[in-house]
Amino acid sequence: MANEALRRYRHARRWTQSQAAERVCAQVQAVTGRDPGLDANWVSRLERGVITWPSSDYRAALCAVFQVAGEAELGLCPKWSATPGGEPTAEAPADDVGCLAAEAELSARLARYAAETNVNSLVLEQFDADVERLAQSFVSQPLHLTVPEIRTVRAEAFRLLEGRQHPGQTRHLYVIAGWLCGLAAHAALDLGDRSSAATHARTVVQCAKIAEHSGLRSWARSFQSLAAYWAGDYGRAANLARAGREAGRGSGSGTIKARLLSLEARALSASGDGRDALRALTLAHEARSITEPDELSGIFSFPEAKQWAYTGTTLLTVGGNEQIQRAIVASNRAVALYQAGPEGDRSPGDVHAAHLDLATAYLASGEVEEAGAELSEVLDADGYTASITIRLRKLAVLLGSGPYRDAQSVADLREHIHEVAARPALASHPTEPR
Repeated sequence: MANEALRRYRHARRWTQSQAAERVCAQVQAVTGRDPGLDANWVSRLERGVITWPSSDYRAALCAVFQVAGEAELGLCPKWSATPGGEPTAEAPADDVGCLAAEAELSARLARYAAETNVNSLVLEQFDADVERLAQSFVSQPLHLTVPEIRTVRAEAFRLLEGRQHPGQTRHLYVIAGWLCGLAAHAALDLGDRSSAATHARTVVQCAKIAEHSGLRSWARSFQSLAAYWAGDYGRAANLARAGREAGRGSGSGTIKARLLSLEARALSASGDGRDALRALTLAHEARSITEPDELSGIFSFPEAKQWAYTGTTLLTVGGNEQIQRAIVASNRAVALYQAGPEGDRSPGDVHAAHLDLATAYLASGEVEEAGAELSEVLDADGYTASITIRLRKLAVLLGSGPYRDAQSVADLREHIHEVAARPALASHPTEPR
């Protein structure tokens, strides 16, 4: 049956079928944000009774356009409703071809939306390469050469994350952003800004959580442990190292477990828990024997030389003649491994720290000449980090309090240390040890 009610409402407004269709389309788009693409033929089918019950969006739009309270005023009713005589019709619900086309278009739009992305495999590959390169150069290059590029690459990763990607690409970008925030955290700590370093580190943890990347999460905890250690909070440093091992449980790759155990051992020794420190140190070297290649090299890896440097520091802090002799062996091995390795993998700060640990150990053993030789390796360098300055000052205190304090050679060393530690350039560019 023809829909005379709808036709009368249209004629009363002196609209053509095309004009009515345009108004219904505009109303649907205003409410749903999609253009249904209705035309004069759709209105004609409504008036001829071919379509009696369009979709809910279209019914609501028709009521709004013609300013009526309900569909019945426009002669709209389901075909499966009862006939005026009260008997239900045998006719099954007829598919509204226009409605079906609109529904299909909705699915097509979802498919197109899901396919949209602002990155591709080459973009992600370049980011991976940039992170790897920056992680390597961070070890041996001055901070003023690496920090600007870290900031630039990190900002670009953040910008892309504000757009659209496939879920796998988004997770990949969060991993990249996490590593870049890790570099920013290290730079901030090296420049003495512990507050900013802590903020960066928390962002690394968040990125790792979103990306479900256990390796990144464990590394973040190792960095937080490192920062707590240099802040003098040795208990928290040990706890964070343990938390890092829990976060990376089951991953089984890279040197992160050896790093975390070494950090825990060093923190425990500083807190006075020598027994547990030695136990953690043993576990760290056991973990080293079964390590796999790291996901990233440079600052994100834990080279064997660095582990032996941590071992020397831990043993020296535990103290006692036996452990001091072991510390001398460990620190000598660290220096030898650094010297034998590629220059690009050699951290000047780590090498200097190993030499100063050796000098301290030799002094504790009464070997003043050997201590002077190790100290000369540091004092003859072209530049120093503030972390090395801190160690030098502590060594100067030790030189002034030992039984050898009155020796002329010791006095000369002490004076040289004071001269190095007082340089204005060092005070203006503070860094923390790694």
